[in-house]
Amino acid sequence: MTDERERLIEAALSHVVFEGMGEKAVAAGARDLGMTPAMARVLLPRGGADLAAAYHRKGDRALRDWLVQHPPQGRFRDRVAAAVMQRLAFSDRDLARAGASVLALPQHASLGARLLWETADAVWDGLGDRSEDVNWYSRRATLSAVYGATALYWLGDDSPDCEATRAFLDRRIAGVMRFETFKGRIGALPGVGMLAELATGWIKRPENRNLPGGLRGDARMHKAKGGQG
Repeated sequence: MTDERERLIEAALSHVVFEGMGEKAVAAGARDLGMTPAMARVLLPRGGADLAAAYHRKGDRALRDWLVQHPPQGRFRDRVAAAVMQRLAFSDRDLARAGASVLALPQHASLGARLLWETADAVWDGLGDRSEDVNWYSRRATLSAVYGATALYWLGDDSPDCEATRAFLDRRIAGVMRFETFKGRIGALPGVGMLAELATGWIKRPENRNLPGGLRGDARMHKAKGGQG
């Protein structure tokens, strides 16, 4: 079933430019494979949403492998920026635009947010994040927002080598860094650090259990297939 699903996804993606990221592309892909419409619905029950999610996760898997083979160097903010730009490079702009139009629909909002979280998790894991407390969540939440904004900017960027997108990303990261500096100063005030520790000390990184969307399960499945990261 997994192999059939992957074949259907690849076949359907070849029709997205002409048919959009939806039922028509899935149906066309199924016809290419000689697959019945009923089986296509079993493999991709949400049609275009499942196709968009599959394409997005394909890029995340490529990023995890790339970060293992080509770990970015330099300042940490530059390493994050390099990982984000590489993730965008793994996406075809037309397919990403088609997927974004589907995931922007209200009924798929939670799926879109989940996919952004998974990308942020791929970046942080690939850069060696070992946080075990609330920072595990806050880092991914922050990067999810940064990546989401940057991806939308990238979809309309026609500058050479996506220079404008990189500049936009650098500004977003600089804003996060300023906030972290401010937060650190507040945390240094007498009594604030103790209150924060009491409030968040019980929050731990998830271990051996799925997050929404099967985040940890997806990562384990990727490793079981021979992937890295």
